[in-house]
Amino acid sequence: MQKGSCLCGDITYRVTGTPRGLSVCHCGQCRRQSGHVWASAVIEETDIQIDGPVAWYEASDIAKRGFCAKCGSFLFWKAYSEDTISFSLGSLDSPTGLRLEKHIYVSDKGDYYDIADGLPQRDQ
Repeated sequence: MQKGSCLCGDITYRVTGTPRGLSVCHCGQCRRQSGHVWASAVIEETDIQIDGPVAWYEASDIAKRGFCAKCGSFLFWKAYSEDTISFSLGSLDSPTGLRLEKHIYVSDKGDYYDIADGLPQRDQ
């Protein structure tokens, strides 16, 4: 089981299933919302319990982004057409025992950094 929270603690969550798809997203939306890149994992919605006042931003016609309105922590990403939810790896309590698997949307990455960790990279 994994536990996590926003910076101020108003939102907490517990993941009871096995996270998958651990990735770093370099898309423009994630970079703008997080300030750099966003590391996340995917879980079935039935395997996460979220407590607290999550604010949702409808970022596009395919997905919304969940954050804490008090401290601004970007915690969740939810596609409208899926029964899964992505959660922020950076908001987890340590130790997690998890390892990143890949980088996604690297064709959109910022020009001010390199990706040099040897993980697979997907353009989209």
